[in-house]
Amino acid sequence: MSASISTGPAATPEPPELDSGPGAWLEARLQHIDPLWVSVALFVLALLVFVGSNPARHDFYDHFVWQAHAFLQGRAEIAYTVTEGPHQNFYFQDVLPVSGVRALIPFPPLPAVVLLPFVAVWGLGASGAAVAAVLGAVNLVLCWAVLLAVTPRRAAALLGTIFYGFGTVAWYAAMLGTTWFLAHVVSSTLLFIAIGLAVRADHAEIRATATHARRGMARQLAAGLAFGTAATARLTTILGAPFFVFVGGGGSWARRAVSAGMGALIPVLLLVGYNVATTGDVFHPAYVYLYEVEDRPQPGLVNPEWAAEDPRYIPQNSGIMLLSMPLTPLLDDPACTDRSFGLDSLFDRECPLLRPDPIGLSLLLTSPAYLLAIPVLLRDWRRRLVAGAALAVLAIALADLMHFSQGWVQFGYRFSNDFAPFATLLVALGIARLRAGWLSIALVAVSVLVNAWGVYWGVTLGW
Repeated sequence: MSASISTGPAATPEPPELDSGPGAWLEARLQHIDPLWVSVALFVLALLVFVGSNPARHDFYDHFVWQAHAFLQGRAEIAYTVTEGPHQNFYFQDVLPVSGVRALIPFPPLPAVVLLPFVAVWGLGASGAAVAAVLGAVNLVLCWAVLLAVTPRRAAALLGTIFYGFGTVAWYAAMLGTTWFLAHVVSSTLLFIAIGLAVRADHAEIRATATHARRGMARQLAAGLAFGTAATARLTTILGAPFFVFVGGGGSWARRAVSAGMGALIPVLLLVGYNVATTGDVFHPAYVYLYEVEDRPQPGLVNPEWAAEDPRYIPQNSGIMLLSMPLTPLLDDPACTDRSFGLDSLFDRECPLLRPDPIGLSLLLTSPAYLLAIPVLLRDWRRRLVAGAALAVLAIALADLMHFSQGWVQFGYRFSNDFAPFATLLVALGIARLRAGWLSIALVAVSVLVNAWGVYWGVTLGW
């Protein structure tokens, strides 16, 4: 067998029939349900979970609401520091003061653009967290649609969607919705749209007529546009570009790359123009300012002699992403020696057996169903879909790992939201390969339970 990447369709369909077991039972029922109704059920379930798990929804950090408010007033600088009135921001981190009463926000502006209609109606009282919950629910619907396009096994698509929505830190991001997490949610929405367009464009290549080829390239251009727009919410997602070289319309990797690249270039150039117009620099100078001046709440993790983006951070930050463990107050605190070790101790606010470390927790602990991608990576790496998704995950993860800060405070590893849409494809394909058996169900269930525990602690601790 050739060791080269397959030139055939990116999403080679598996036979939908399953022999026996829970996957067969679930598949049989899903085959008799319109996927549209599943979409509706997923949206309603996700919205109830995301809102219900954090009903107070305190928008303590609502940078993007202030940014949208500034845009509506015809300027880029937000009012800062505001110490009086019903809406204050004197406590904000991650801002670049430009005068005694103004400051710039360094984050790409797409989330603020999304909030414009809500701020236009409710002003500074608009809730970015509520928008994050709704968009988080939309993301589950988009994930379901994408996974249906990459595998005909509806059981695998559904389990993959449940894993993404409730078994990864996408749940934590959507239920919290403060500045950094809102950006992740908005970016994920555009990434799923981009991936879905590219996969469908790739399917169009199967019908090798001139009309379908042109349609495939047009979809690839649209996929690139959505992909580039995602980067105007989270910069590192632009490194997912390898996926759109391997997957999409155009007939060859060069045509796929050019079509997607032309689409992506439009929003990227708009972002560069925004930076130049508001700061005079191509790259927002606030990042350098924050790294050099702002107090850092992670002692021992930041080396002032390194750059803000430095490959020397990769070994340390990989430990956070893959090896970081929970705190054990019940075992470490002498005041907790008389407490019991029952299941309820996992939720004991004073002396818990385990509590999330605010620096982060290993992906292997918080989302063990990511392990289901391993069989696909080992056996199907020649498929363009698998190769493209794997390279996108690797490129984005490496860029995030080079950053001096890995997120504070957080449950799990929030930067994984940047590559989760690509990684979920691999997980769903792994579930399909394992025929949605008990192992897949168990790993997805454990992922959901761990993230429910993490959401509980995030809300309880006021993170």
